[in-house]
Amino acid sequence: MIGKLNHIAVAVPDLEEATSIYRDVLGAKVSKPHELPEHGVTAVFVHLENTKIELIQPLGDQSPIDSFLKRNTKGGIHHLCYEVEDIFAAKDQLTSQGRTILGTGEPYLGANNKLVLFLHPKNFMGSLIELEQAN
Repeated sequence: MIGKLNHIAVAVPDLEEATSIYRDVLGAKVSKPHELPEHGVTAVFVHLENTKIELIQPLGDQSPIDSFLKRNTKGGIHHLCYEVEDIFAAKDQLTSQGRTILGTGEPYLGANNKLVLFLHPKNFMGSLIELEQAN
C-alpha cells in the first residue's frame, strides 16, 4: 500500500529558529513559511535529496499541534507521511481492517494540495501516520 516516505513532520515552538538551524547551520534548502489556517499551522519544508522535513508551528489557538507542544515543549517528531497510489483504496482497506482514520474519515487537501488522511497512533505503534495521494 505505502510508497515512498514523503516527509517527516517536526512540530516546533519557534519556526524561525528551527528554519535557521536547518538553513544556516545544516546548510539545507528551506522553503518560505506558508500559513495554513485550515490546518492550524505555519509550515516550511526542508528539501533533502531523498525526502523532506516539514517544520510546523501552531497557527492560532485552535491548532491541532498546540497540545503536542504542551507535552513536548522543545518540539519533536509529530508524524510520518507516506505516499499512496490511491488514497480512497487505502482508506477502504484500512477501515475494513478496523483501523481508525482521524477526523471525518474522508480524504481532504493537505499542505501540499494533495489528498491526505491521518491514521490514529494507537493502530501504528504510537506513531501518527499521514497518507498522501502520490499524484
